[in-house]
Amino acid sequence: MEKFNGKFRHEYKYICSDMQLALLKNRIDGLISLDSHAGKDKMYNIRSVYFDDYKNRCLYENISGTDPREKFRIRIYNYSSEKITLELKKKVCGKTQKLSCPLTKEQCEILLGGMPLPVSREYPPVLQKLCIQMRQWLLKPVVIVEYDRVPYVMKEGNVRVTLDLNISSSLDIDRFFEKQISKRPIMPIGQQILEVKWDEFLPDTIYHNLQLDSLQRTAFSKYQLCRKFSLNGGIVG
Repeated sequence: MEKFNGKFRHEYKYICSDMQLALLKNRIDGLISLDSHAGKDKMYNIRSVYFDDYKNRCLYENISGTDPREKFRIRIYNYSSEKITLELKKKVCGKTQKLSCPLTKEQCEILLGGMPLPVSREYPPVLQKLCIQMRQWLLKPVVIVEYDRVPYVMKEGNVRVTLDLNISSSLDIDRFFEKQISKRPIMPIGQQILEVKWDEFLPDTIYHNLQLDSLQRTAFSKYQLCRKFSLNGGIVG
């Protein structure tokens, strides 16, 4: 089933130390519920493979802050092929929209091989668009972004507060479904990412409990940083 979040969502990101993240976790544990998909360790693993064209357009639009911009990714959870999702994430005026649809493992493996699927009107629009761009702009999978997420959710305001740990980058795209792949950390030791997402409003209780004197909002992009450290084995400006 195709899913479209027609609303613009706010998405704020912060770079935090391990100590700050522990403090934030203690503050919100009693205020907001843990996502039901989290495991016994209160987290789950996210692995995404991102697409870009032969000119690295998505990367350079991200670096320059082009508005609007969009990028495709395929995402799995806990290394499982049971749920594979193709997502088109759009950034417009600092807010985000997301269009997604499920993929079969067979479809996913074809796309990961850099080949578009055969033309079919039966595909959801987001999958059709990806396949068109793979043909027209030579879009192909370029990098894996992986991390562990501690997810909190609140119905009021459709709020998600996530603590993203152990962020790493990999070029082992042909081993996307294997648990153990070659990867490298992209964050300095002791630094993690806090993300806060909501629709119309952010409840005061969440806002006030997320305040830390040294916590500064950032335009951090996991995709961008993973590409910068993987492209040609070096760093892009």
